[in-house]
Amino acid sequence: MTNRPLKLEFDGANGARLAARLDLPAGRIRAFALFAHCFTCSKDIPAARHIAGALAAEGMAVLRFDFTGLGGSGGDFSSTGFSSNVEDLKRAADFLRQTYEAPQLLIGHSLGGAAILSVAADIPEARAVVTIGAPADADHVIHNFKGAEETIRRVGVGEVDLAGRTFTIRREFLEDLEKQSVRDRVSRLGKALLVMHAPLDDTVGIDNATDIFVAAKHPKSFVSLDKADHLLSRSEEAAYAARVIAGWASGYLDTETDKSADEARDGVEVVETGQGKFQAMVASGSHRLIADEPMDYGGLDSGMSPYGFLSAALGACTVMTLRMYADRKGFKVDRIGTRVLHGKVHAADCEDCSDEIREKGSRIDRFERLIMLEGDLDADTRARMLENRRQVPGASDAGSRRRGGHA
Repeated sequence: MTNRPLKLEFDGANGARLAARLDLPAGRIRAFALFAHCFTCSKDIPAARHIAGALAAEGMAVLRFDFTGLGGSGGDFSSTGFSSNVEDLKRAADFLRQTYEAPQLLIGHSLGGAAILSVAADIPEARAVVTIGAPADADHVIHNFKGAEETIRRVGVGEVDLAGRTFTIRREFLEDLEKQSVRDRVSRLGKALLVMHAPLDDTVGIDNATDIFVAAKHPKSFVSLDKADHLLSRSEEAAYAARVIAGWASGYLDTETDKSADEARDGVEVVETGQGKFQAMVASGSHRLIADEPMDYGGLDSGMSPYGFLSAALGACTVMTLRMYADRKGFKVDRIGTRVLHGKVHAADCEDCSDEIREKGSRIDRFERLIMLEGDLDADTRARMLENRRQVPGASDAGSRRRGGHA
């Protein structure tokens, strides 16, 4: 399960506002990833959506964005080049670093793969790099210009038809591509590399994967996408690629640390992200979560509300306390669960409130627990378990519910 992608914006290399999506996991964020799409594509092509969604299901937050002049981003595409795409990627990494957390995983599709290889060394936090159908040389895309290349070189500008759309290409664009040395950057990558390519790719031939792989130093891996096309247009192929990426990257990303005492020593840090009105990043040791408010209250609904976090804390504490009690007493409790309900009630109806609070006539927050016990428990044991719930502070109780014939 994943959250709905967040709509974001940040400044690109040429000053234009770049449109982005951030796919967030429903729970703990293991790491952040940056995804670069193919030439003249957008962040919303099926491959980008499927891979970002599948990685989010594996606990990774994925930022994908439109390069300058493409998709929902501002700026003029004809004034861009491979170098400006690389600069856009640097800006995207800076945005993640300043707003959330720097990306540890870099993923590039097609020409986006060449751009990722070129920028990887400039993102020190990145530990692993993945290319999907990437060319070994940036100027590989020029062969798609067909008869327009000669005109562009002679006149200085020309129109190119790509996938049914017309793009204005300048001579500077070609010259910029030809100056790039992607293989040289690969040889000095200094990060783990996974090369993924479809043998039947008729846009970027499989020989490009060979050239990238040979140029790279270990650790490096290759995975063949046997049934995929260049755009990974079939959702099952994109989902397979994402599962492989998630599994492979786990061996290199800093998702597990020895900071077990950080929460007690450093506390829990909550900092605004600058996205939306209320969104905040919650950091506790190696754990990352998003806090937010529902849309009805002006938030993005990208994470639990403060009341949700309080309810989760109460529920978790209840379950853990009852589990410790049951194990200590030797009770055969198969499973323990709670449902925590939050609501506003009149202070006058509060039995535990002081007379001063009742007299003010205000409303207070009330948390109720519905405790669920599964197992072969008699009435006395059940009563002792529920009596022990009072050791957990902060809530009244709605009682217990029977599950599987036993409560």
